[in-house]
This record gives sequence, structure tokens and C-alpha cells, in this order.
Amino acid sequence: MAVSTINRMILWFDEAFRALSVDVSMVEVEQMAMLVHHSMDAKTRAFHTTRHVFGIGEGMKPLQVLAAIFHDVVYYQLDEGFPTRLAPVLEGVTRTEDGVLILQDIAPQDQATALCADIFGFCPGQVLPLHCGMNEFLSAVAAVRLLQPHLTGAHLIAVVACIEATVPFRAIDGQGRTAAQALAQRVQARAAKYQCELFLSAREMAPFVKTVVTDAVTLANRDVAGFTEADPGRCLSNTWLLIEESNAPLAAVGVYSLQEYRGALLRMDVFLRNLDPALICQSYDGFPDADTLARMGAIASRNIAFSCDFLGAKLTSIAIVEALALSTGTDCPIAMFLGDIASAYGRPDRVEDFLPEPPSEQPTNRQLLEVLQKGRTLESVNDLTASKLTAFVYRSIGDEGTRQALQQAKRMFDGSLSPHAFLKSLNRDLVGAIIKACARIALSRSEALLSLENSL
Repeated sequence: MAVSTINRMILWFDEAFRALSVDVSMVEVEQMAMLVHHSMDAKTRAFHTTRHVFGIGEGMKPLQVLAAIFHDVVYYQLDEGFPTRLAPVLEGVTRTEDGVLILQDIAPQDQATALCADIFGFCPGQVLPLHCGMNEFLSAVAAVRLLQPHLTGAHLIAVVACIEATVPFRAIDGQGRTAAQALAQRVQARAAKYQCELFLSAREMAPFVKTVVTDAVTLANRDVAGFTEADPGRCLSNTWLLIEESNAPLAAVGVYSLQEYRGALLRMDVFLRNLDPALICQSYDGFPDADTLARMGAIASRNIAFSCDFLGAKLTSIAIVEALALSTGTDCPIAMFLGDIASAYGRPDRVEDFLPEPPSEQPTNRQLLEVLQKGRTLESVNDLTASKLTAFVYRSIGDEGTRQALQQAKRMFDGSLSPHAFLKSLNRDLVGAIIKACARIALSRSEALLSLENSL
């Protein structure tokens, strides 16, 4: 029987507590579950939702499950602050100065924040690093403040370490340590500092640290498992949800402009092309083993390349439409040229309805073409999952032709090539077919578009 998201969250909390032999009343369980649900399933989020939590926590140990539940509960820049119901839980942790969050002095009785600061290696007075642990740290503080009445100190260290490990894409530090090795040293230091309170003997210390960090690495690798999916299309679907989530204008379906859409694609394209696949998955003390880690890295590298090819094809097709808009007027809502995603008045006309069959099919990546034609795996509310205009362009000029057109498109984006010159650099029949199709949708530009075609 399928249960609602909130009820599933309640069950997860309850099952984790029971597995730890911790007696937590259902009233408190409900309150924690509702707080997480309210924080993560806001309209601002597309990827970092409770669905993501359930995806990474399934089948894990109870402390890993609790860490998974809380690890993304704070996403400050996306939610434009702390979620309303979570704000009281984080009271007194930070202050804002010049648009950044600074960790405040930690009161002696605030053991939750002190624990998290020790495990994350943060100090009072420092700016919390936006892309290197700020959200994870604040999520950990919220977790510990809510869980400390029920869990032991050892349990809380494990939960915080798991959340810290989900800070992604970290290179070797200045001391030659991986992120997991640095985490292990901080866990060791914290455990040694409170060894008596943790009821750990000297002999138990090393196994405790190894278990904590190995479990943390396991959860962290689950968190980025989309990069190591066997099906590159699923990796692409996750990438697309991240694009939507990190670009607020795209939430205004039917209103976001061609250039806003193109900008969102371009930012993700730049990010992925600069992402080192070797930094995606983590290991600690031989786990995962070298062969497994190498295999995961190879799959991640392939999936990133596939996503970049997809984004490149999308950027090429949207660049053509952007050039048509700028050559006949100004930037405008993308729906004005391509048609609405959905309509209350029936199926809306879309530009692909008026495109002919490509005159000839050039050499293409068949898997990429299939995704463009049939759609990404996960549904989107802000964009169509299938990209039939892009598929038309890709089939018409092929893989190499798309790469060449993309280079010209990027020159147009940076202003070194005019929109008209960009259009003239492309296959005239391709541009002509898209102009005629757009003229059937963009009624106010129809005459100008047909006139533009004659000038190319």
C-alpha cells in the first residue's frame, strides 16, 4: 500500500528510533517529520526534496537514515533563508553581515552547535562557506538540536559526520588529506575530547572512528549516486531538476524568457564541463576498494559527458530561437516562440508541430537522439521532458555540426558575434524551417520572421 510522503517520513523516523532502541513518542516523531516535510517540499525545490531523501536512505543503517532525512533540510540560498518552521530551531547560530552568514559565538550550554562546529571544522566568527558546507552545517545543527534529547553522544557524532560527508566535490586539502581523511581526524579529536562521556575505551576508539567515517562515506556516495547511474538518461534527469531548482525564473512557467532559459542551461553546462569526475565519489581506508572507485569514476565521467552533449544540443537549438527573437525585436517569453507547455484550453500549438522531417540525417549519438525525441526519465513541471525542436536540429546537422554550431552560439552569447551573423553561419534550410515554424507560433513576429528569412 502506498502511503503519503508525510506518513512515510513519520514511519522512517519511528523505524530508525526503534532500531536504535530509543523511545520517542509519536507526538515528537510527527513534529520532526512535519518540520522536515515542510522544509524540503517547498515550491522552491525540484531536486532536494523528500523524494531525494527516500532515494538515498532506503536500506541504510538507522543513524544513516536520520542523517539522510536531515542532510538537506537547510538550503539557505534556494529557500531565501531558513524555512519558516525551522527558523526557531536555528535561533542564535548565525548572524548576517553584508549578505553572508557568520557563525556566532557558541554558548557553553549549546552543545549541539559546538559538536557540529568540531566535526565540520568551523570556528565562531567565520563566514560560513556558501558552497563548501554552509547548508550541511546548518542542517546538522538542526538535526542535533532536535535529536539530542533522544540519542547518545556517539550517535550524534555519527549523524553529524554523515551529514558533513555530503558536502560535495572537495579536492585534496593543503595538508594532502581527502575530505574523508580530514573528517576522520576531526571525529577522532571530538571523540577523544569527550571519551568518558561516550563510554569508549582506548581500544574502541579506532574502530569507532572507522565505522563512523565509513558509514558517512557510504551515505555521501549515495547522495551523488545520480552521477554513477548505469543509465546516463537518469543522470541527465537529475541534472535537469538541479537546473530548475537553482534558477528561480524557470518556476514562472510560460513567463521565463529565452535568455533566462539559455542562461540556466549555460551555467549548468559550464559547471559540468569544469567538474572533475574524480571528486564525485569518496573513499576512506580502502572503502570502497580501488577497483570499485575507479569504476564509479568512469561511469560518472561518461554520464557527465552525456549530459554536456545534451546541454550543448539544447543550447544550440535555443540559440537559434534567441537569435530569431533578437533579430526581429527583443528577448521575450520562450512560450511566445515555442508555444505553451500546457493550456487550460486544450493541447497548445507548439513549434515542433510545424517542423518538417529533417532533409537528411547526419551521424548522431543514437542514445542522445532517443532522449531528445522521447524525453528525460523524470518529469518536469517547468519544461517539456522531450526536446523535439532540439532533436530536429540535432538530426539535421548531426553530432559534429551541433558542436560547431554551439561554438558559434557561444560567440553570440558573449557578444562577439551578432545574432544575424550567427544565423547566417548555420545551414540555411535548417534556419528557414525553424523560422517558418516559429512564424506559426509567434504571431506578432510572423511578418518580421519571414522578412528575416529572405535576408539570410
